[in-house]
Formats: sequence, structure tokens, C-alpha cells
Amino acid sequence: MNMKGEGKILVSACLAGFECRYDGKRNTEPDIVRLVRDGKALPVCPEQLGGLMTPRSPAEVKTKNGLASVYNAEGIDVTEWFKKGALKTLKIAKFYDIRTAILKSKSPSCGVGRIYSGDFSRRLVCGDGITAKLLKDNGINVISDDEYKKEKESV
Repeated sequence: MNMKGEGKILVSACLAGFECRYDGKRNTEPDIVRLVRDGKALPVCPEQLGGLMTPRSPAEVKTKNGLASVYNAEGIDVTEWFKKGALKTLKIAKFYDIRTAILKSKSPSCGVGRIYSGDFSRRLVCGDGITAKLLKDNGINVISDDEYKKEKESV
């Protein structure tokens, strides 16, 4: 990802050090914290934007007949909160003319390319989280934090 000449990027807030993961923890990545502190990145948590509390029950995406739904570990359908958060995230991205996002891998919101299977077995499957898919569908270049780290290491 060549960030020279690009505008502000969107990042998962947990990567920037915010305690917004489902379990109230963070996935701090020092390079992403630096991007936020330098004013180059904007942190968002789609799940909180959608109205979910922190901490909250873990959730996974289940896909059936091509339709993605999100259920928490108690079996409650939380899809609407995930969709609401994705739409708010997209609105923010459009407002700031964001063209690139670095999102937390495997997340039901932010996962890029691989997400948990939906049966809480810790098995990964091909797919995108609700927010990652919406951003991609709207022309935003979305990469996972894992991809970002690999790219930084190869430079």
C-alpha cells in the first residue's frame, strides 16, 4: 500500500489503542497509533457506532444462501447493529474522502478476506466482515492489519 500522496485513511479503533474489542481489550499496533497521532488516520469502531456496548458477547458472521447475518455466542441475531455501524462508518469515510482502510483481521465487522466461520469453533473461512464488505463495495481499498504489517516488514 503506497500511502504517499493519499489523504487520511480509516483504521479500526482497536488497532489505534482504543479498548473497543468485544472483550473490552485492544489490539494496539504502534504504527497505526502513530498514524492516528500524526493526523494521517481516523479511528472508528463500527460495532460501537452501531450501538453495541463494550464489552459485549463475541459475534460471528453466518452466511446462508449468499446472505450474511451476524449472531452472538448466545445465538442472538445482532445483524442490524453491525449493518448500522457499517453504514455509519461508510458515511464517515465518504465525508472525509477516505480511499484506504486498515481493518482488524478476522472481525465480524472489519475482517478482510478471512473471518470466523459462524459456528464459534475458531475455524476461519473466506469472507469479509460486514463493514469491510460495504467499504469495498463502495470503492474503498480495504486491507487487514495483518496485510499492513507484512507490507511494512517488506519495506
